[in-house]
Amino acid sequence: MVSRREARLALRQQLREGGLESPDFEAACLLEHVLGASCRLMTRQQLEEPLTGEQTAALHALTRRRLAGEPLQYLLGEWEFYGLPFRVGPGVLIPRQDTETLVECALRAAEGISAPKILDLCAGSGCIGIALAHCLPHARITAVEQSADALQYLQENAALNRTPLHIVKGDVLDPALAESIRGVDVIVSNPPYLTEADLAALQKEVQFEPRAALDGGQDGLLFYRELPALWQESLNPGGRLLFEIGMGQEAAVSSFLTHAGYENIESFPDLAGISRVVSGMRPAGARR
Repeated sequence: MVSRREARLALRQQLREGGLESPDFEAACLLEHVLGASCRLMTRQQLEEPLTGEQTAALHALTRRRLAGEPLQYLLGEWEFYGLPFRVGPGVLIPRQDTETLVECALRAAEGISAPKILDLCAGSGCIGIALAHCLPHARITAVEQSADALQYLQENAALNRTPLHIVKGDVLDPALAESIRGVDVIVSNPPYLTEADLAALQKEVQFEPRAALDGGQDGLLFYRELPALWQESLNPGGRLLFEIGMGQEAAVSSFLTHAGYENIESFPDLAGISRVVSGMRPAGARR
């Protein structure tokens, strides 16, 4: 029988030989998932306890799937974003730390509004809208998502985090949908923004994520071209539209916002110093 400590060491070696960048971290995550407990909180005696046959089989199955490229987050079934738990799996984009920049920018955009009305377009797992709802308990947040698979995770995550989101199944490029939503103070969106070339060169792990959540058209800018004008009337005068963007897209997205009539165009970097958010304000003198 193999002890928990020995299992972790062997798993770490397998993952390292498989070319994974963080074998120690991933080995700990997978073992803890199988055990249902944190190895860091175990005593030395507990770490020397043997794995059961069922636990050994489960760990081997997870290891094979990880070495085949399946994302760690899908194997665990849950991932943290902005300090909150989110259920994830096939059919939904995995929340990434870069996107926390968009949440921070949206919180600043909502400052001074007692009960801001916020709209999350391309909501996916719901990580953005739910994080905002957690920080702004008086906000009224609507999340729009088209994918039936992602919508299921969105609903589960809203329930998991006890956030009263208004969830809408719909296409963010549908003019009728845009016309049906008005009086919004802040619009946030992390739309698909990978180019055809990006998609062709995706890492194995990312290939497991839904293509529709990644594909931004030939140049990656499809949604940035369409959404600013389409949703401008949904914003209150002085309201802001905030986009997460990919590397190198700042100038193009800023120009789309300017062309659509937005003012005070701003960009914000993520923790790595890469421009990650571009936002524009609907003119304060605009008709409602």
